[in-house]
Amino acid sequence: MPLSLLASPVHSGLFSDDSLLPLLNDAADIAHMVRFERALAIVQGKLGIIPADAAAAIATRLLDASPAPETLQDGTTSAGVPVPALVAQLRKIAGEDAGKWLHWGATSQDVMDTAQMLQIKACLEILEARLDRLISSLEMQSREYADRLLAGRTRSQVSTPVTLGYRLAQWAHPLIDAENGLSGLKKSVLKLQFGGASGINGAIAPDGPQVARALALELGLEDGPSWHVNRSPLLELAAWLQRVSAALGKMAGDLILLGRSDIGEVSSGSGGGSSTMPQKANPVQAEAILVLAQIVNQSQGTLAAASDPVEERDGTKWPLEWMMVPQMLMATGTALRHAHALADSLKPNDVQLDATLSANPEIMAETASFALAKAGVPRADAKNLVANAAADTAPFADALAKLSPIEIDWHDVLDPRSAIQPSREMSDKIFAKRDRS
Repeated sequence: MPLSLLASPVHSGLFSDDSLLPLLNDAADIAHMVRFERALAIVQGKLGIIPADAAAAIATRLLDASPAPETLQDGTTSAGVPVPALVAQLRKIAGEDAGKWLHWGATSQDVMDTAQMLQIKACLEILEARLDRLISSLEMQSREYADRLLAGRTRSQVSTPVTLGYRLAQWAHPLIDAENGLSGLKKSVLKLQFGGASGINGAIAPDGPQVARALALELGLEDGPSWHVNRSPLLELAAWLQRVSAALGKMAGDLILLGRSDIGEVSSGSGGGSSTMPQKANPVQAEAILVLAQIVNQSQGTLAAASDPVEERDGTKWPLEWMMVPQMLMATGTALRHAHALADSLKPNDVQLDATLSANPEIMAETASFALAKAGVPRADAKNLVANAAADTAPFADALAKLSPIEIDWHDVLDPRSAIQPSREMSDKIFAKRDRS
């Protein structure tokens, strides 16, 4: 098997994504680090902290600088991080006079943490667009099937009727919460890291704060205190990614159950064949989403284990972030792509949906119990009466009429279409939460 499903040419169609891969490879990482060094020189030149001509030379000569990843291998092996080797190459590109002003007052962690934030920012743009499209597709489908009755199930058993539109709204609900939280997430996560060797900008004091402000503006990140040992931004990102993945897993899990051979109430996706059973259409995309959700869950746990670095820098925890954050971004982004395809292709099987409702007339037992209670039968007695009617050999409505001490039009009370309006109202309430500003 490959070292990683997320980077395997064989498995990439299921577990990886062509739009995200270029944002998460070594070349992109190096490009973000170069961008940091170039931006640092630009703002320091404007502030008069380094010579203006040196800043201009660095800005010009580093504009297209793209050191090959393999040229940083030996230096990374020696230093534990690629920054010293990268800076050495960039100084040569900048030239001897300008190069000595490169990386002025910065440390390796400033470069790598900020580069990671730039990487996250680029990925979040893709994830945000996909989340928007998925929710919009679920909303459209929810409205399309607002009147399509579905047997609700609690703890795997048929419970009360709802609509397929409401089930779709349920899938969208946590995704809407995640989408609404994105603006705040970006402000609390996408932060510049600039603190120098031990986080206090000692080498360029007292100019550290103004350099940080200008650098954050130049890079489109949030300014704030050095967070080199406060890993909260990454933990917040991981929590958001896990929430999205869990919501997608809920949707995928429901679709697998609804599409089972013995249920067959809803179909979605293209299906996948078996190597030996030609009749099968396996729920490959939904299965992939559940796999990806577990990858996110496991990655989040590892990231949490890396969140307590010792002293001012910890070389044993930091590399775990380099592994887990890209993995979580890739897994979530790929799952969003699959989920959108499933939402767009979702189709109800009307015959099977109706058959399930017909085979379970007791699905209206709760309604029957409340009808009796509203008519004056004590709640406990009403519940027992309905339970006895459900166990009777006669049709449910006939059994209720036989056992009920009150004359009630049971065929009207037991009409499952009474669930349509409250399902519509709850679905509308869910989608009304969406912040469309």
